[in-house]
Amino acid sequence: MNATPPELPEAGALQSPAPATHTAAEAADLKPQRCGLIAIVGKPNVGKSTLLNALVGQKISITSRKAQTTRHRITGMRTEGQAQFVFVDTPGFQTIHNNALNRSLNKTVQGAVSDVDLVLFTVEAGSFTPADARVLALLKPGIPALLIANKFDTIHRRGDIAPWLQAMQERHAFAEFVPMSAKNARDVTRLLDICAKYLPEQAWWYAADELTDRSEKFLASETIREKLFRLTGDELPYTSTVIIDKFEEEPSKKFKRFIKVAATIVVERDTHKAMVIGESGERLKRIGTETRQELEKLMDAKVFIEIWVKVRSGWADDEARVRSFGYE
Repeated sequence: MNATPPELPEAGALQSPAPATHTAAEAADLKPQRCGLIAIVGKPNVGKSTLLNALVGQKISITSRKAQTTRHRITGMRTEGQAQFVFVDTPGFQTIHNNALNRSLNKTVQGAVSDVDLVLFTVEAGSFTPADARVLALLKPGIPALLIANKFDTIHRRGDIAPWLQAMQERHAFAEFVPMSAKNARDVTRLLDICAKYLPEQAWWYAADELTDRSEKFLASETIREKLFRLTGDELPYTSTVIIDKFEEEPSKKFKRFIKVAATIVVERDTHKAMVIGESGERLKRIGTETRQELEKLMDAKVFIEIWVKVRSGWADDEARVRSFGYE
């Protein structure tokens, strides 16, 4: 089937062809810079962070099969040609548990969709659940939205998608329909080309080589949390979190960069603490080892890391503590 239905706008070039009197290099210089905010929204565990990492070209947002892995508004940048894309990954909009943590996460989502140039409404191709509907209801009139049918490679009979697409068009006036897999490089490039059309003509906000506005300290916290969730699976409640107690770069004669990290994993019960530590401390040791290896690659540095586990019962229901742990 066609990537874009006839009644929706076709994906066009970033700019009109340059006059024949200019060389290609001169034409590129004459094109105005484009820059804008693009929010990636969807229900929990629909692949938003994987999509952000693919669009940026490097891992900056953690991923796991556990719902609610992303808890912060994470900005990732990519500059291609004259266009600078500023992507905002958001937590999945949560409706199951009405605690202080989830109210904070939902506030982040609502804020992200209200002041952007484009929204990527991400769903699993062929699926639309009540959770998807609650996110769709957040979209603001006047802000163009693309329907991102992620995991399209899992659809075996493409003709079956037509009724679903028709139903989606009736639910919202999407600017375009983009079937794709975030793991397919060509799909990602095609999505960037489509997004470029919606960026306002204005100067870039960031240097061309910047990838995220988040600090290395924040990335360390997120990496620990990712390993925690990946290695505990569904056993550990999603309310567990990570606090960075120390993040210091020290001079070293042996290494180009030497970074010391001290962190605390916060859980709600003693049984969860035992689960994180594991038999003879093996699980906690593995969390630390995998975190160190990933951070060394990400930061191009030698990393020394210490991780403790503490119990803070009911923290996710305590608004003051939720804020103290770095949530909005």
